[in-house]
Amino acid sequence: MPRPAAKSSGLVVPHGVKWHGRLLAGLTYAVIRLTAATLRFRLDDQSGLTASGAKGPLIFSTWHNRLALSLIVYHRYFVQRDPTRCLAALVSASKDGGLLARILEHFGVQPVRGSSSRRGPQALLELTSWAERGYDLAITPDGPRGPRYVVQDGIIALAQLTGLPVVPVAYHLHWKVCLRSWDRFQIPLPLAVCSVTFGSPVHVPKEISEAERESFRVRLEGEMRRITLD
Repeated sequence: MPRPAAKSSGLVVPHGVKWHGRLLAGLTYAVIRLTAATLRFRLDDQSGLTASGAKGPLIFSTWHNRLALSLIVYHRYFVQRDPTRCLAALVSASKDGGLLARILEHFGVQPVRGSSSRRGPQALLELTSWAERGYDLAITPDGPRGPRYVVQDGIIALAQLTGLPVVPVAYHLHWKVCLRSWDRFQIPLPLAVCSVTFGSPVHVPKEISEAERESFRVRLEGEMRRITLD
C-alpha cells in the first residue's frame, strides 16, 4: 500500500494494511473478545444515560490508553440496551491507524481516518456526516501522539459542529499490564475487575468564542481526569 500523498484535490489518502496486518487485526479482535468474557464489570454511571436510555447520538471521549476495552464497554452498556445504535470512531491515518481501523471493522464500527496532523478537517466533516445518519461518535482526545491525558481541540470542534454532548468514559483495571509507550497503554489480564465510569456530559454550544472553546476543552479534560484512576 503506497504512503499517503496529497492529491490535486488536496485530499490525503490514509494508510491501509496488507494481508499480515489483516491477520493480526483478526487475532487481536479474538483475544480482546476472549479476555473480556473473563472480566467482571462494575458500572458507575454518573451521566445517567444507561439508566434513562440515551436519546439520539452521543460523542464518547476515552483516553488512548483505554482503547483495548472501549468497544466492549460501548457494546455492553449501549448496544445491548439498544441494538439499533451504531458507532463511527476517529482513527489515525498512519500505518498503526490502519491496523486499528481493521480491528474496529471486526467490532462492526465505522472507522474514520484522520488526526490533528493529517487529514483532520476531512475527518471532522466525515464524522459529522455519520452523526447526521444517527451514529454515535468516538474519539481518543489525547491521541494519537499525546501528551497523555491532555484533551486536544478536535473533540470540542466536533461537538460544536454536531451539537452532540460529549460523554467522558474511563475504566479502571484492577489487574493489567501497562506498556512503556507514551500513553502507558493498558492491556487487561484475564479474570480482572473492570470498573467503568461514565462522567457528566459536556455540552458545547455551536456559537462560542476562542476563549470559550478553550474553557470547554479544560472542562472536559478536568472531568476525564476526575474519573480516571491509574
